[in-house]
Amino acid sequence: MRILVTGGAGFIGSAVVRHLAANPAITVINLDKLTYAGNPASVLSVSGQPNYRFYRTDICDEAAVREILIREDVTHIMHLAAESHVDRSIDQPDDFIQTNVVGTCRMLGAALWYWRQLPQDRRDAFRFLHVSTDEVFGDLDFDDSLFTEETPYRPSSPYSASKAASDHFVRAWRETYGLPVVMSNCSNNYGPYHFPEKLIPLVILNALHERELPVYGRGENVRDWLFVEDHALALERILLNGRLGESYNVGGRSERTNLEVVESICDTLDRLRPRSGTAGHRDLIRFVADRPGHDRRYAINATKLETELGWKPGHTFETGLERTVRWYLDSEAWWRPIRERSYAGERLGQLA
Repeated sequence: MRILVTGGAGFIGSAVVRHLAANPAITVINLDKLTYAGNPASVLSVSGQPNYRFYRTDICDEAAVREILIREDVTHIMHLAAESHVDRSIDQPDDFIQTNVVGTCRMLGAALWYWRQLPQDRRDAFRFLHVSTDEVFGDLDFDDSLFTEETPYRPSSPYSASKAASDHFVRAWRETYGLPVVMSNCSNNYGPYHFPEKLIPLVILNALHERELPVYGRGENVRDWLFVEDHALALERILLNGRLGESYNVGGRSERTNLEVVESICDTLDRLRPRSGTAGHRDLIRFVADRPGHDRRYAINATKLETELGWKPGHTFETGLERTVRWYLDSEAWWRPIRERSYAGERLGQLA
């Protein structure tokens, strides 16, 4: 197999690349524009392997993507490249429309052109996996309800609206042109190599620097947390064994309020790297003005994925968080250049 991964230097994409490249029977072709969140250091462990290729390419450049598909004789596509931070989408929605909507359409165009010229046996084996988010479904009540694959779309932010649009275009390419696609929608990911604008890495690094730990509103918003390496395993299974035209929800069955997440990080750091004196890391928590349009709750029902494809998360939130905190403690060489040169932890997404 020769699998093209878009966004393979990003957080989830790099986890997918590292996972796939561990199998010598798979050649991994990593296509990434290397925007602020794309980091070659995240795939450094596989960069010298004979089954790994890298192209610094914009997914909006359809001609370049076509050329790579032909040159690398690609058999499968995993499309993960996206702008993904809700707060940034509030400040710069055009970037999200360009990458997530236009970029996905360009990828679909390149994939369709390539697929149509393959011999029949290769056409039958070809797959295009589109990776999306549970945020397209909007807000859930604080009850026992869960997002399923049939939940109507109701995006609340420019980010989730752009991903909802991309999902619809993927479905349209399946229905109109017959492109062999499968889709996934995941809950909040966390783990190593996460760009520190997101909640968990931001809190870890702020705590290490003795800075305030911002919690939006009263910290009551609920998310379902999924360890990124578990997600990578799920995506491989969906790509290879998912039913064409179907969508699969991927969740960790680990709902936590934002405040509970921050407090868990503080308690873990108190054990692994305590503050000087008698102060604990929870003393750094500060409640700040909420994000505009902040959805109250997301929660995934992953039964379809679990029963059809036999996947289950391998980590609880506690074991995944322990691994994540330890990784950041041991990986200053990865995160320090980011904090010093591109993102120092400042608040984003505040309306004027």
